Amino acid sequence: MFNILETETGVLFQIKVVPNARTDEIVGLIGDRLKVRVSAPPEDGKANKAVCLLVAQMLGIKNNCVSISSGESSPLKTIAVSGVQKTDCLTLIESN
Repeated sequence: MFNILETETGVLFQIKVVPNARTDEIVGLIGDRLKVRVSAPPEDGKANKAVCLLVAQMLGIKNNCVSISSGESSPLKTIAVSGVQKTDCLTLIESN
């Protein structure tokens, strides 16, 4: 089951990133994580930046509202999104 933790400023949730994909897309759930594919390579933070941009775009928020909370050098990451509620993220999951 997908777990979204509400915080005072927004939400935290876990993802699994697949870099060097053909397209940038949110695939769906893989266990308790959201699977995200990005075309950027996993070097110099390029894949992390692409993930943040994709999540922001999908939620319709500014890019600086999304950040990597933990797992910057791992495919298993925790994403922090400010200015949104749990229901906003659940809508994102259900649409993919």
